Amino acid sequence: MDGTVLVADDDRTIRTVLTQALTRAGCKVHATSSLVTLMRWVEEGKGDLVISDVVMPDGNGLEQLPEITRQRPGLPVIVISAQNTIMTAIQANEKNAFDYLPKPFDLPDLMKRAARALEVRRRAPVPKPREDGARGDDLPLVGHTAVMQALYRLVARVMNTDMPVLITGESGTGKSLIARAIHDFSDRRTLPFVVAGAADLAAMEGPATLISRVKNGSLVFDEVGDLDEDAQARVVRMLDSFGDGGPRVLATSQSNLARRMDEGRFRQDLFYRLGGVTIAVPSLNERLDDIPHLIEHFLKRSERDGLSPRRMARDAMDLARTYTWPGNVRQLENTIRRLMVTSSDEVISRAELEQVLGSQPAIEPLRGGGEGERLAASVARHLKRYFDLHGGVLPPPGLYQRILKEVEMPLIEIALDATAGNQAKCADLLGINRNTLRKKITDLDIQVTRRRKLM
Repeated sequence: MDGTVLVADDDRTIRTVLTQALTRAGCKVHATSSLVTLMRWVEEGKGDLVISDVVMPDGNGLEQLPEITRQRPGLPVIVISAQNTIMTAIQANEKNAFDYLPKPFDLPDLMKRAARALEVRRRAPVPKPREDGARGDDLPLVGHTAVMQALYRLVARVMNTDMPVLITGESGTGKSLIARAIHDFSDRRTLPFVVAGAADLAAMEGPATLISRVKNGSLVFDEVGDLDEDAQARVVRMLDSFGDGGPRVLATSQSNLARRMDEGRFRQDLFYRLGGVTIAVPSLNERLDDIPHLIEHFLKRSERDGLSPRRMARDAMDLARTYTWPGNVRQLENTIRRLMVTSSDEVISRAELEQVLGSQPAIEPLRGGGEGERLAASVARHLKRYFDLHGGVLPPPGLYQRILKEVEMPLIEIALDATAGNQAKCADLLGINRNTLRKKITDLDIQVTRRRKLM
């Protein structure tokens, strides 16, 4: 490896480590803690590769990328950052960075990327950003909550590895978007992205067709938990045939694969082949503070698509935060899109939102005693009152199990009533094993009556 590398990082240890490693590899190195100095070197024509941090004392490395491209077209830039969110990776890609690595990075991995960047520099300019891929503004991966930030950090870390990724979450949470983002901002971004469903695996020649389509790109098994036994066996044989250098394998599932495996409905060997890294996408109810941001995002996107400008009234926004959103982000997006079309005023009212939500299934918010009160708030209120009634003395031991019993009994009774006493349907509704349900029915002394449901 030969060439001149410009290193910009405010961490002296990182500058020292990179300088020593690159020098041993045969490169000349100029290192600085200042973006101003880096940009002066770039303007002077120095360097065949830039390795730059994002947050520097005198500026932002990402914001300098367009200027570096303008000054020195084809000069590759590898971005390293402790701000390892998915948006950092997206911004680095959009601003024409050659590569992006989150801190802490693996030094041998960075050296391989640096060698590849220098080789590309010798042969041809760095390719322009993809025009057909998803852009940051179009990805509803919008979230400021802690759970979403944790998700972004995990995605950024696995993005350029070869490990299989299992993406789990409820319907409409954005599992397919996470899979697409992992591909679009990885080393394989220029290679095929192929989504395989049950129909693609139904025929004997299905796996061979998929392999010819995906080549060394990314292969996503969509809702892998819904595959039947034959399809699961075909996937196992396909994965075993890849060996080293095959496509990146991802899978999505809204079902609990571990529970399905325990019940004998999902192959153990397939479960462990797919679960190299598991990314759990949170439901909308786990990220309530993101709802206003998502709504604003969808309103602006609809406006860009040619619809009239709209904004959400405060009480309508309050209602959106208390609604359960069983369809998650997808349902929220469809609701906002519909309101953009049907609303007669610039401000979308609470009444208009209630009307749209009222025509959808599972519309009741999780509310307790007060107007707009969420179930968790209602439970907290009752528990606080329970503690207050003890006059400063702690309740008797065993409180956890007593409270669980208070919640479990009505939940199971109502679920049994809703499924007309069918324990198999009830277990599926609750998302628990049938044997677990039977044990709880016995322990809680719940009476089960089978009947035909007259509705």
